[in-house]
Amino acid sequence: MIKKSWRNILLINIGAFILVAMLEILGGWISRDKYDSDYAFYVWQLGFAVSIMAVIWINHFILIPFFYDKKKYFLYGVFLIGAIFLTSYLKGYSPANWIGVYKMFFFLIYTTGTGMAAFFLRRSILFRRKNDKKEKLQKEMELTYLKEQVNPHFLFNSLNSIYSLSRQQSPETPDVVMQLSELMRYQLESSKKDTVLLKEELEFIENYLLLEEKRLSDRCTIEFVIKGDLSRLRISPMLLIPFVENAMKHGAQSTNEQSTIDISASIKNTTLHFYVDNSKPSTIPISKREGLGLENVRRRLNLLYPNSHVLEIDDRENEYRVNLSIDLKASILIKKDS
Repeated sequence: MIKKSWRNILLINIGAFILVAMLEILGGWISRDKYDSDYAFYVWQLGFAVSIMAVIWINHFILIPFFYDKKKYFLYGVFLIGAIFLTSYLKGYSPANWIGVYKMFFFLIYTTGTGMAAFFLRRSILFRRKNDKKEKLQKEMELTYLKEQVNPHFLFNSLNSIYSLSRQQSPETPDVVMQLSELMRYQLESSKKDTVLLKEELEFIENYLLLEEKRLSDRCTIEFVIKGDLSRLRISPMLLIPFVENAMKHGAQSTNEQSTIDISASIKNTTLHFYVDNSKPSTIPISKREGLGLENVRRRLNLLYPNSHVLEIDDRENEYRVNLSIDLKASILIKKDS
């Protein structure tokens, strides 16, 4: 990486020197007859190019890193003016007068300023690219961390369901274990992907609800409705399940009374409208009403769909509602690009 960086710097500066040399030669082409020979003309113009680039190189590779970047602005200004004046004297001095020195001095100030503008512009672009890569890496690391947290959280809730059935000595326990196995297989496979088909994600939720329905028996009425065309729509995996788990945990699982859970997923164009409404006992402590899953899903939504989602949560005394809208167009583009 370091070798590549230095090679790029070398190529850029060689190209800059060639460009400056060509401009000097073309700029003085009209007055080339004043020189004794074409050779003398080219040598003089190349000398100008060397003088210009010498000041620019001294400024870029010595003065800026050792003085300007260390906030020694006074010394930086003194040494820069000194370097420009010294170069002007060596190139423009004539025993007859100092006019050549003055002209060269102001000309080098102009060219050095132009070179500084190009230098700081390039450095700003590189700095922005570096920050963009850093932010992207941090975002990927955080998403990976959040996604990995979903696995044990979901498994913990599912094992609780099986444990409850086993204590009841339910004959459906083996079937439920198999269902859990299929759910975990989907979860492990989907966790390796950026997006999955929305149809598959909703089927996963449906299977999870069937598993919970067997455990809760007649204590909970569950409704799950899907409307609209799901084809080609994709979504980040395991993004919706925390809302469903939350409805189970703080609704049906927290009381022996009759409870209800209504879930609907509807599609309009590329926008998913996901709605969860569950009854809940009013005796649940406020501090326990939202678990780790909802905290994670909020952060994932902000990272994955920063400007294309709306999440509304209405926590009432006997009812908990979640209304989520996500424009899944971005997920379609991600799949096409990959």
